[in-house]
Amino acid sequence: MAGALVNGVAIIIGGIVGMLFRSGLSERVASALMNALSLCVLYIGISGLFSGENMMVIILSLVAGTLIGELFDLNQKITVFGNRLELKFASKSKNSSISIAQGFVTASLIVCVGAMGIVGSLQSGLANDHSTLFAKALIDGIVCIVLASTLGIGVALSGFVIILYEGSLTLFASVLAPLLTDSVINDLTTVGSLLIIALSLNLLKVTDIKVMNLAPAVFMPIIFSLFM
Repeated sequence: MAGALVNGVAIIIGGIVGMLFRSGLSERVASALMNALSLCVLYIGISGLFSGENMMVIILSLVAGTLIGELFDLNQKITVFGNRLELKFASKSKNSSISIAQGFVTASLIVCVGAMGIVGSLQSGLANDHSTLFAKALIDGIVCIVLASTLGIGVALSGFVIILYEGSLTLFASVLAPLLTDSVINDLTTVGSLLIIALSLNLLKVTDIKVMNLAPAVFMPIIFSLFM
């Protein structure tokens, strides 16, 4: 669990540091940085888009994941949670279109999606080797400083998600390792990258996709790999 804890703490610290930079930004500069950051998020999504190996698994994962997400309306639950936090802490962004929920969802997907977290968690659980997660912690901390400078405190909250996500993978590594083949990880990364692209389009105000209602799709390749 040490690797997951360090990664989560690095994200929380990065989010807090980013908030300090954010407090000194004018609305015009914050808006410009938001547009630049949105393009960076789009690039992150595109860069992981072509690692998938099974197109059918990717399509089925998106369909099944969306049905699950819509059934439980995860997007609404996260939005309500974020709104409650905003009321509790009286958090007002310089860019009023950016909510705690949006910062939380954006950062959570960016730090969770990808092979590094999965492989690092398996190494941590199976061999007590935390080096990959420690390296990821450094990268995520820097990324979250940039994210929080425009997206706010919601970014720091994603640290708790990474602790839960990577911690679970670490604890159940011996069970999950046979299921998380290179092919499955690649398909999982591709599905996650599609969600990151959707996020970037939302941030650019091109679309209004309920990304959290698509989030269960990220884990569907693991299930479909058992039958295909």
